[in-house]
Amino acid sequence: MNKTIITIAVASMLTAGSVFTSCKSPAQKEDAAQAEVQDAKQDLNEAQNDANAEAMKVATAEEWAAFTSDADLKIESNNVRIAELKVKMNKPGVILDPVYKQRIGTLEQQNKDLRDRMDAYDKNHSDWETFKREFNHDMDELGQALKDVTVDNKN
Repeated sequence: MNKTIITIAVASMLTAGSVFTSCKSPAQKEDAAQAEVQDAKQDLNEAQNDANAEAMKVATAEEWAAFTSDADLKIESNNVRIAELKVKMNKPGVILDPVYKQRIGTLEQQNKDLRDRMDAYDKNHSDWETFKREFNHDMDELGQALKDVTVDNKN
């Protein structure tokens, strides 16, 4: 009987000891959880920074040269078209409304803005793919607007 009592006493002490040593207070649990959250946020920020750095590709010299020559041709073509529209606007016998004049002025300014954006990128390289996509989109819209400047959409 002594052996049984001693065995039960030792088993209950071991059980109680393991329960008390493995339990954490709520404050300890909260601190551990906050530390894990901070580690996870830091890992996420590092992963995002790595992804952003990889995505921020700068144009190579060959890509930039090809892009600028193509863009210069388009901008000059737009300048020629704007000059033609101004000549047409100033022709005797042709009465154009002020809206037409305003459209031409706006398109001319947009063309200048595209040239300025190209110069700004040359000085301050940023994300090449984004710049190229947005610039080409704006250039295409300007080209379409130059074609549609004399179209009357009032009907």
